[in-house]
Amino acid sequence: MPEYYALQVEKLKELEQLSMKGTIDLFYGDETHVCSEGYVPYGWQFPDEDVCILSEKAYKLNCFGFINRQSQCRWQTTEANIDAQFILEYLEKFSFQIHKKTFIVLDNARVHKAKLIQERIPYWQKRELFIFFLPPYSPHLNIAETLWRKLKKEWLNPEDYLYKDTLFYATNRCLASLGENLKINFSHFNAN
Repeated sequence: MPEYYALQVEKLKELEQLSMKGTIDLFYGDETHVCSEGYVPYGWQFPDEDVCILSEKAYKLNCFGFINRQSQCRWQTTEANIDAQFILEYLEKFSFQIHKKTFIVLDNARVHKAKLIQERIPYWQKRELFIFFLPPYSPHLNIAETLWRKLKKEWLNPEDYLYKDTLFYATNRCLASLGENLKINFSHFNAN
């Protein structure tokens, strides 16, 4: 397992270098959801103080997307579950939009490695779309994780979670602003 991790990290470094030279496009992909119950990673309150976050009950918006180190983002939001069929259709559509050899870095989620995805990979490769799978248990290598963390923790405001419509609008507004009004300053590739 350590040998496989080291090999994949070395391959990812090579892809990063080719991307920096402009030889290929390199995107990192993942999925997440935002929930109307809000995102509260931590908090504090004064003793005997009641704190509450108002929200509409049980609304979840699923997001699937790609991002590169220049904060260029491609995404789709849906109320439906993100399953292998959803990812297949998204990658299929994306494969017709690329202009040069493009690599998508994905983790080892079951939906990413499903049989119908595996069967489609040779067709995408003919269109110069390649899937690169990260080694298991290495979310620190996927910059898409940073995208989702910043979306939930920094860009969405507490009032965005109040209603289904505001959460939908705010999430899509943030993702649409990436690369122009919103940027993520990714450090250079580091496997540590």
